[in-house]
Amino acid sequence: SWQCGFLNYFARRGEHHHNNLKSHIATMPPNPTPGVEELESLLKSCSTTCPSDGSSDSSSLDKINAGDEELMPKMTKSAKVYGATTTDAKPPKKVKVVNVEKEQFLRRTQTSFIDDAVNFREGTIPQSMIVATVIGIVCGLSAYLYYEVLEGLLKLLWDTLPQKFVVGIWPESTYVLWIPLMGFTMAICVGLSVVFTGEPGDLAYTVKCVHDKAYIGMDHVSPMVLASLFSICGGGSLGPEAPLVAICAALGGFVSRRVFHQTNRNVIRKHTLMGMAGALAAFFGCPLGGSLFALEINSRFGVEYFEHVVEAIFCGEVTLVTFRAAAGLSIEKIWQFDVVLDGAEPKIVMIGAVIGVLGAGIAAVFAMFHWKVVDMFHRFGLLDNKYAVQRALVGAVVIVSMGMLVPYTMFWGEDEFQQVASMAPAKELDHIFPTSGLLNFEMTSCFSAFTVGICKLIAISFTVAGGYRGGFIFPFFTAGAAFGRALCFLFPSIPVPVACLCFAAGINVAITRTSLGTTLILAFLSGEPNTISSILFASLASLFVTAYMPFIKSQIIRSDIDDSLYLAEDDHKKWEANRHHGHEEYAESHVKEGMQIEV
Repeated sequence: SWQCGFLNYFARRGEHHHNNLKSHIATMPPNPTPGVEELESLLKSCSTTCPSDGSSDSSSLDKINAGDEELMPKMTKSAKVYGATTTDAKPPKKVKVVNVEKEQFLRRTQTSFIDDAVNFREGTIPQSMIVATVIGIVCGLSAYLYYEVLEGLLKLLWDTLPQKFVVGIWPESTYVLWIPLMGFTMAICVGLSVVFTGEPGDLAYTVKCVHDKAYIGMDHVSPMVLASLFSICGGGSLGPEAPLVAICAALGGFVSRRVFHQTNRNVIRKHTLMGMAGALAAFFGCPLGGSLFALEINSRFGVEYFEHVVEAIFCGEVTLVTFRAAAGLSIEKIWQFDVVLDGAEPKIVMIGAVIGVLGAGIAAVFAMFHWKVVDMFHRFGLLDNKYAVQRALVGAVVIVSMGMLVPYTMFWGEDEFQQVASMAPAKELDHIFPTSGLLNFEMTSCFSAFTVGICKLIAISFTVAGGYRGGFIFPFFTAGAAFGRALCFLFPSIPVPVACLCFAAGINVAITRTSLGTTLILAFLSGEPNTISSILFASLASLFVTAYMPFIKSQIIRSDIDDSLYLAEDDHKKWEANRHHGHEEYAESHVKEGMQIEV
C-alpha cells in the first residue's frame, strides 16, 4: 500500500514520473514496510518529474532532491496514509475511499471568503462568482450579436427585399413564389456552410460533450452560427435557442480552460453549464426557467448535475441582464390570451395532467414518424455531410410546401404562437411573405387548428432530418398551442390558456425531458401565473408516461449517482465491497482520477 501512495501522488504530477517511479519500485526486494526515511531516499533516486500538464518541470525535481520543506511533507503524509511508518505501528484495518483532490481543491468554502477570493481557489464560491460573471458577460454580448444579425437578416429577406422587388412589380398571384425562392436559396446555403466550414453539431451533440468532455470545442461555433442563421432565415421550424446553447456552452468552456486555466473536468463542466444556462435565461427572459431547462436537458429525469444549479442560475441572471440591456429588450411576457385565468381550481389542475398525457401521446407518434423520416434520409445516403446540400434541399421541399399551404407553420414559432393561440387572421403573422400563402388558409375551426398542429410537427421533422440547425422548443410550443385550440372546440369549458399551455408542455417535455424549466418558461412568457399548477402537472405526467421513450439519445444518467441512487442499501454495500476489494490494486489503477485510500 505504501507503493500505491507514492504512485498515486506522482501520477497526478505526470505520466513520465509515475512510470519512472514504478520502475524503481520494481527493482526493490520484498522487504517489510519501509520507514519514511527509506521512502524519501527512493524519491530522490528518481531523475525527472513532470507536472500535471505533461511538460518537464526541473524546479519540482530540485525541490524533491533538496528535500523541499513544502513538498516533502506532502509526500511523507501520503506515505504515512499508505502504511509507511517510523515506528512499529500496526497496519490499518479499516479503509474508506475519499477524493483527496476534491477535499483539497473543490470545497466551496475552504478558509474565508476574502482568503478564497484572493487566492482564487478552484471550486470555491468567490471563484464561481467571478467566473460566472465573466462567462455571463461574454455570453450575453455574444447572444446580442447573434440576435442582431438574425433580426437584420429576417427583416431584409422577408420584408425589405419583397417590398422593394416584388410588391407592385410581380403579379399579385405570384407573390407566393417568394416562399420557395427564399426557402430553397437558404437550404443551399445551409448545405454549403456544412460542407465548407464543418460539422456544426446539434443539441444531442452538445449534451454528449457535456457528459464526455465537459466542454464543447470552439471549432463548432462558426459552423453553428452560419448553419443556424441560414436555417432560420429559410423558414425552417427550428429556432435560435439550441444554437445559442451550443455557442454559449463552447464559450463557457473556453473561458474556463483558456482564460482561467481550469483543469478539473467537473469544474469545467460547471462553467460549460453556466454558458448553457445563460443562453436560455437571456433568450427566454426567464432566468430561473431558462437555467433549469439548460440543466435538465442533459438528463432524462430531472437535474442530475445538481451541484452546479446555484452557480448556473447566477450566471443566467448575469447573461440576462447583459443581453437584454444591450438589445434594449424589456423582461416581460410576449403572449397575450383573450381570457386570463383568474384562479385555478383542483379540477383544472387535474385537467392539465390529462392534457399532458395527450401531449405525450402526440409526441410519441411524432417520435416514431421522425425516426422513419430519418431512416428514409439514411437509405438515400443523405446523412453524410458531403451530401449536405442535397439533404437540405430535400428537407426544404416539405418545409416550403407546408409554408405555402399553411403559413402558420413557417419559422420557429416564438411570434407565431400568439397568432395560433388566439386563432388570429393569417395577415397578422410575422416574418413570412405573403401571409396568405397559396390557399388563403385561416384558423377558424377545430379541423383547421388540428391541421396546423399536424403540419407543424411534420415541418419540424423534415427540418431536423434535412440537416437544418436550430432548437425545437418554440416549434413544439406552437404545435401544442394549435392542438390546445382544437381541444377547446371539443370541450369549450376548458380555459384556453390551460389547454394551449398544457398541450405545449406535454409535447415539449416528452421530447426534451425538461419538466421544471418548461413549466416556468411557459408561465412566464404567457403572463399566466395561475396556470403554473396545471402546466407543472401536465409536464410531470408527460415526463412519467414517456420515461421509456428517449428522443435525445445522448441524455444519460450520471454514472456516479446511478449506483448510489438506484441500488438498494444492502445491494449498494455489496457493490461497494466488491468495487473496492483489494484496495491497493484499486488505488493503483485509479491514481489518475485522484482517488486515494485513507486510513
